[in-house]
Amino acid sequence: MKKYIILIATLLFVSLTGCSGFLDEEPDKILNNDQVFSDPKLIKTTLANFYGRVTWGQNTGGAVNDFSFLDEAVRHNRDEINSFDRNWWRVYDYTLIRNINQFLEGIKATAVLSEDEKKPLIAEARFLRAWCYFCTARSLGGMPIVGDQVFDYTPGMDITTMQLPRSSEAGIYDYIIQECNEIAGALPVTTNVNSARANKWTAKMLEARAALYAGSLAKYNVTHPNLTVEGGIVGIDAGKASAYYQKAFAAADDVVKNSPYVLQARKNDNKARNFFEAVSVKSNNTEVIWSRDYLVPNSKHYYTKDCIPRSIAGEATSCYLSVLLNLVEEFEPVDTATPGQGAKFNIGTIASPVFYNTPTELFEARDPRLGGTVLYPGSFFGGAEIVLQAGQLVKDGSSWRKVAASFDNMGDKDANGKLVTSVNGPIMSNDINVNKTGFTILKFLDENPSASTFTGSDTWSTYFRMAEAYLIAAEALVETNKADDALPYINKVRERAGVKPLATVTFDNIVHERRVEFAFEDQRYWDMKRWRLADKLWNRQAETAKRRGLYPYLVVAPGDPNNGKWFFEEVNMNFLYPNNMHFEDRNYYADIDQGWINKNPKLKKNPYQ
Repeated sequence: MKKYIILIATLLFVSLTGCSGFLDEEPDKILNNDQVFSDPKLIKTTLANFYGRVTWGQNTGGAVNDFSFLDEAVRHNRDEINSFDRNWWRVYDYTLIRNINQFLEGIKATAVLSEDEKKPLIAEARFLRAWCYFCTARSLGGMPIVGDQVFDYTPGMDITTMQLPRSSEAGIYDYIIQECNEIAGALPVTTNVNSARANKWTAKMLEARAALYAGSLAKYNVTHPNLTVEGGIVGIDAGKASAYYQKAFAAADDVVKNSPYVLQARKNDNKARNFFEAVSVKSNNTEVIWSRDYLVPNSKHYYTKDCIPRSIAGEATSCYLSVLLNLVEEFEPVDTATPGQGAKFNIGTIASPVFYNTPTELFEARDPRLGGTVLYPGSFFGGAEIVLQAGQLVKDGSSWRKVAASFDNMGDKDANGKLVTSVNGPIMSNDINVNKTGFTILKFLDENPSASTFTGSDTWSTYFRMAEAYLIAAEALVETNKADDALPYINKVRERAGVKPLATVTFDNIVHERRVEFAFEDQRYWDMKRWRLADKLWNRQAETAKRRGLYPYLVVAPGDPNNGKWFFEEVNMNFLYPNNMHFEDRNYYADIDQGWINKNPKLKKNPYQ
């Protein structure tokens, strides 16, 4: 029987051998093993295909809607959703695992590559398989571990030999950790073009992250006794937590001390810009360890076109995401007396307003990472000021009142030439292309003017970067009662950010730091789940379950000392989202689909199914 590997056009133009394209051609056909493994170019093309198939979760090349499911941003069409969907970002891709195993089988047997040439390619494939298992485990818990087996059905065979039971949740994380530990030595130790391919440090980062997740699940699942399945398929023994944290620290610390990556800190005079470049700009980047890369025109996405402010959009209306005040307030004041935690803005009320001299004053006093993540009123992007103005605050006698333009009149000025409501908003309307919260997203926007057109963008999505290595090390130390040892790691990240160092570090500081450092980087959802905090944070009743915005108003009051200043009003997003965020225990694990069970009756269901 001939075995086949499906080669699908991945549009991944990242270098395998140098600055030339990862793919020199775009195969879109089925080739058998003899064809693939007799040609070194096709072997590498097949590997490139696998890289294109592991893009899961929030990412620039995915659905923009994915960034609006949590407490970071909202989209602009009304949504009456009552609770989280437990199957968001669920991964169950045993077809990919089979294809990788076919690849491993074929490359080991081929004679067109030397053993030295095979080793790093085999390690890369195993890394991608480990990443697939990790993304599966974080949504489903313990799942079948196939190993290197390639199952081939022949008529009359006992089908039950191909049906594997679910691994324990600890077992699947142990497998990922072991795989990464074994392959690290076979992978290159140097960086590669746009960090698009796995090297030793990518493997160590996955080892560290998997061990950290396993440690968190072991420590915190005890607070949710209903989240268990017989055999440990879901749930990890609390006694294993410390060992996992130690493994997480060892792997992360190896990256910190021995890898060629460093926290990017080239613009100490502009910390906000520095942070934006460290995360979102590929050129000469020293921080990103692994990314999903793109290269226009053959490999592109429309994230910038969809998210760029309306006033500077290209060929299409845009601004499909609005960043929530929930996130913005988490960026702490630079001069805070309580470093390591967010703070509410001092804005007063219309009856007793607090005024600011400029639209930016309120935000420039915050952690500079805010300015590298979010476009707030008065920010600049691509050389243009981003005007966000909900309306005017005018004075009637001794009282104040708001004046705002309708959707059809946005951008119009009053009789004295003063802008009423910006074309960028924010406004309360159902139009999908106008800002709703007073903030738009900056992270991963492309500054190339053509990126906001149908030409598309090739900004990357980041999987691993150096800041995570530091914060994994810090968290693992805090969780093993070595908080003093954790200080240098977390403070290194905070120093680069431009905020005060911590004198002591707590678990809550870790939660805070990861939120502001990794906003929109596919970390928030999984962090809240592994810490078992999601049901507390998004419980429908808590303040943290409400979606909030902040509307800026220009003060128009000739003769008043506050004329020309700015007032800000907090706004509830219930005109778009009438129901607060609601995460239940059942959302911690995704469904085991009945179709999967029909094919493999050995699969046990998850809690609350």
